[in-house]
Amino acid sequence: MAKKYFEDQLDDEEVLYVFRKHPIVMRKGLILFMLSMLAGTIPSLIKPEYSYFFAGLAIGTVVGIILFFPSWLSWYFSVFIVTDHRLIQITQKGLFDRSVVDMGLSQIQMVNYQVSGFQETLLGSGTIMMQTFVGDLIIHDVHHPAKIQKHVLQILRDQGISAANYPLTEELETDQREADEGEET
Repeated sequence: MAKKYFEDQLDDEEVLYVFRKHPIVMRKGLILFMLSMLAGTIPSLIKPEYSYFFAGLAIGTVVGIILFFPSWLSWYFSVFIVTDHRLIQITQKGLFDRSVVDMGLSQIQMVNYQVSGFQETLLGSGTIMMQTFVGDLIIHDVHHPAKIQKHVLQILRDQGISAANYPLTEELETDQREADEGEET
């Protein structure tokens, strides 16, 4: 039996690729962390002594870590796993809210990416859009979307999944051939 990398991994399933969102999704928690550290130094402005400064800074740091923790938790435990059978999107929102999207690789029709705006270009983040038979899966704030798109497409090709293998595409091609033959006669 192969090593299990996540709880719901099947016995015959191999993990091929794992990726997360860009760390920029933690920006709100980081701003709260910095503001709490700054607020912790305010008592030293009223009574300028080193003990007030360092005590306030220590208290501000502890409060900042507490405020930053939910953002980090959501980022760290939100993960995208591509195996040789399926794509799993695990999204953690807070301590007690988790959602899981589990989709077979054969359901994926197209994988595209978009980098729009100055911030996304500068930070190397973007959006991945996967068109499937059941709808679109849109993943915002992904780190290096072009690399991820290329890697996912390579996995799909390695697994023998391409647009030519879909039954709907074959039916359309057959209908088109029949229509062309009907026009020739």
